[in-house]
Amino acid sequence: RNIYSESLGMVLASPKPHRSETILPNDVIPIIDLKGERCEVIKLIVKASEEFGFFKVINHGILDETIDKMEEAGFSFFAKPMNQKKLSSPAYGSKNIGFNGDIGEVEYLLLNANTSSIAQISKTISIHDPHSNFRYRVSEYTEAVKEVACEILELMAEGLGVPDRKVFSSLIKDIESDSILRLNHYPPTLVKDKDKSHSNNVGFGEHSDPQILTILRSNDVSGLQISLQHGLWIPINPDPSALCVNVGDVLQVMTNGRFVSVRHRAMTNSNKSRMSMAYFGAPPLNASIVAPPVLVTPHRPSLFRQFTWADYKKATYSLRLGDTRIQLFRANMS
Repeated sequence: RNIYSESLGMVLASPKPHRSETILPNDVIPIIDLKGERCEVIKLIVKASEEFGFFKVINHGILDETIDKMEEAGFSFFAKPMNQKKLSSPAYGSKNIGFNGDIGEVEYLLLNANTSSIAQISKTISIHDPHSNFRYRVSEYTEAVKEVACEILELMAEGLGVPDRKVFSSLIKDIESDSILRLNHYPPTLVKDKDKSHSNNVGFGEHSDPQILTILRSNDVSGLQISLQHGLWIPINPDPSALCVNVGDVLQVMTNGRFVSVRHRAMTNSNKSRMSMAYFGAPPLNASIVAPPVLVTPHRPSLFRQFTWADYKKATYSLRLGDTRIQLFRANMS
């Protein structure tokens, strides 16, 4: 079954929108209060991860000030002249997505979510803006969103009946974690018809996220869409008070197919600038990706062969954004 989210860390792009595609109502998307009754929260997270591979969380514990400062730093960076932004290459990119000819109406800043990497890129970004506090703002936001990701992953493990509830979160907490923070900026796309509030341009093409879990925050501008079936799209209403959570390919493998890696895309807006901040929780490169024994039974044998995150990352870079990578690692069922 196919499904979708928004923004990769490493990415690859999708075919042109299919003429027969349909936009569905968006009132089916689960919104989960993390401060709710624990057993109920766990049940809702597992159900949403199985049915959609996507849900929103509210009362997530990240201070508004932390989010606002990170968003301000992001918009400030993208407002710089192009020659200044290019000084941050290869962390900064525009139009090109990945290495295989995929393009989108997007510019981005891609940061390894570790202290030394953030410090290094911050030096370049702060050359023309020494008072921006970019390093502090990014570090504070990244640490906060990582905590939310780990909390959700531990609730997921508990809900699946895995004895070690840290089996997923420990991969993100590992000092060698390959997690990244990606800021995607979609400038307004002017359209001739003034009655249209949205353009139909694809800002970031259809894909699934290869990592474990994505935590996404965007400003109050629409654009994100998920797909539960080929050609059927559900627009996600922007909600600054909520975080969007996407199941990634690695988590689909580690839950032995119980959870689904959601397929998604981002559309441009005709008159407003949209920026998304995506934290991609990923394992260390040498980590083995395999489902815990409790999730592999005679009635549900392992759907995927064991591999490392480095193996999967290599496959991701070798394909295009819209390609399905996870099928390459299916177990031999013969």
